[in-house]
Formats: sequence, C-alpha cells, structure tokens
Amino acid sequence: MAGAIASASALLCLPWQKPIRTTLGFSTRAHSFHFSKPKVSAFRWNSVRVRPVITPCNCFSSNTTHYEFSDGSSEVELRLQLGGQDDVSAKDILVDADGTSLTVKVRRAGSFVTFIDTNSLFEKIKPAETIWYIDDDQLVISLQKQDPDLKWPDITESWESLSAGSMQLLKGTSIYIVGDSTEINEKVARELAVALGYTPLVTKELLETFTKQTVDSWVLSEGSDSVAEAESAILESLSSHVRAVVATLGGCHGAAGRTDKWRHLYSGFSIWLSQTEALDEDSAKEEARRHIEDGSVGYSNADVVVKLQGWDTDHAKSVAQASLSALKRLILSDKKLPGKKSLYIRLGCRGDWPNIKPPGWDPSTATLPN
Repeated sequence: MAGAIASASALLCLPWQKPIRTTLGFSTRAHSFHFSKPKVSAFRWNSVRVRPVITPCNCFSSNTTHYEFSDGSSEVELRLQLGGQDDVSAKDILVDADGTSLTVKVRRAGSFVTFIDTNSLFEKIKPAETIWYIDDDQLVISLQKQDPDLKWPDITESWESLSAGSMQLLKGTSIYIVGDSTEINEKVARELAVALGYTPLVTKELLETFTKQTVDSWVLSEGSDSVAEAESAILESLSSHVRAVVATLGGCHGAAGRTDKWRHLYSGFSIWLSQTEALDEDSAKEEARRHIEDGSVGYSNADVVVKLQGWDTDHAKSVAQASLSALKRLILSDKKLPGKKSLYIRLGCRGDWPNIKPPGWDPSTATLPN
C-alpha cells in the first residue's frame, strides 16, 4: 500500500456548482491555444505567514459497533449500543481517550470486548475532559474538541469524513498535483476532484488536444523546454480559478519540475507525489526533509509532500486520502492560509510566495514602490 508523508502549507474546498462556460485563452512564443474552462468567483481573504512542515499521515477508520454521532460545537458525542445488557455497570466499561486516539471496551462474560480502538479521531481532543455514562442500553461518550470551530463529520478520520470535512477548510482554493509521474498525478487528481466536488483538469490532455500531438512527440520535435513553457501558460490561465484539481505533467517535461515555473502554481495548494524506496516512515520523512531543504528540485516548492512506497492504480484513493489528511493538518495550523492564496491571486501571482509584497511591487526589478 502506498505509504505517505506530508509537508504542509494550505488547501481549500467548496461544494461543486454548475459552471458557467467561457472561453479561456493562453499563448506561448511558439503556440496559441483556446479552450473552454469553468468560470468561478474569486474569494477575498487576509494575508498570513506560512511555514512548511512535515508530518506522518496514517489514514484509516476503525471497525465499530453501531453508533450515533453528533457534533455539538465545543464537543462531540458518541452513543454506542451495548446490545441490551441490563447488568452492565461502570466497572464493566473501559474508556481511554488521548489526543487523537480512543479505545472503548465492555466486559462481557468475564472478558473485555473491544467496541472501538482507533488512533485516528477526526481531530485532537482534550482527554482530561472526557465524560462517559450509561444511558439505558447506550454508552454515551462526550469528547471535548481542542478546536471548537472545526466541524467533525464523523468520529474518525476516513476518506468520507475528510472529503466532507475539507469543505469548511479549503474555501474553494484550487489544488495542483505535481510529481515525477504524469499517470500518478492524473489518477490522484481525479479521486480528489470527485471527493471534493471540484473540476478535474489534466494539463497533458489540454496540451495534446490543442496541439493535435502527444507530449512525447512534442518533446522529440521541439524539446522539453517548449512543452514546459506551454504548460506554464496553461497554469497562468488557470491561476485565477477556484474549485479545480489540476494534474500537471510529471518528470523533466513539465513546468512543476522547474524552479522558475512556480509563479502560478503558488495560486493553489500544491501536492508533491514522490515515490520512495525508503523501508519505513521515518526514513521517508527524512528523505522528504532533505529534498525540501536542498531545494534543487522544483517540486520542493510544494505545500504538501506525499511519499509513496510503490504504486498501483488501486492506491489512488489511499494517496488522495493521505493528501487530504496532510492538507487538513496544514490548514488547521494556520487557518488564514486560504485567504493568503486568494490575496496572492488578486495581486497578480507575482511569484512573491509566501512573503507577499505590497501592491505595486515589481517582480522584474524586485524593488518596492516609493
């Protein structure tokens, strides 16, 4: 299964809306293209400082008995069916909550039966304030959230809860999938687009549609620099749009692999999908840190890094889930990140990410206005 590691900076999502069709054009020195693209509204937010981080991403949900779940703002409540046992008392219940983990066991016939055992609650809780009691044939557990403003779609972090929960955090900002493999970028981008209600876009398909040739033949005839330049023009056209997941070209042919082509990729939240031969999570995390600190690869500019231990198309959803989990933690560490992305777009995607300069700053001279 694809292992995952993440480095963070920001991400957003809003419910899908039927797009208004409009013609969008872009051009390079050698080519001129036009295509239809959904038009969506821009968002306005405030600016804030960003610092990338790396965190492990373990995504799964535990198997549980039937339960009822509710979010009451500052706390979440879990009601577990005890199975009609009239003689259950407090001494037969074991509830252990800590951080993002929860274990619930009930004594039956002299031995404890596990009802819930997960280290993947949707978000952090205050374990010292956990309350539980027996209500008829239900065990009621009240967990205090560390972040009362975050709405929990479910008790555990899963593909479904991440898909639903990301809506409140992403706020429409587009997502760019970058990395060495065009195929992996496409597969994961489509999974994310479906989950989030975003528009899926693939730069490879756009390039091949409007040049009437494959990217490989284009590289042979005009070189990879020409392809990267054309993809960069596409990214410029897409940079002012929201609610899209864009799969970029992988390898040395695309814009994302070049440090000087990131000006418009910064308009959204970028996820670097990187395959690794590391045998464990700690080694993969260290590898990601080295790449980011080295900064020699354009992908190291990404907001999130997800390391993959092997690849199969069946892994696409798992990788997408790992990406959403990392992005969630990133935004929760600084909830103003979506606003900063919006500000960056409004000022013209001048390449001054993450330290956005005042209006009037000229990127060609890198000087501030008088």
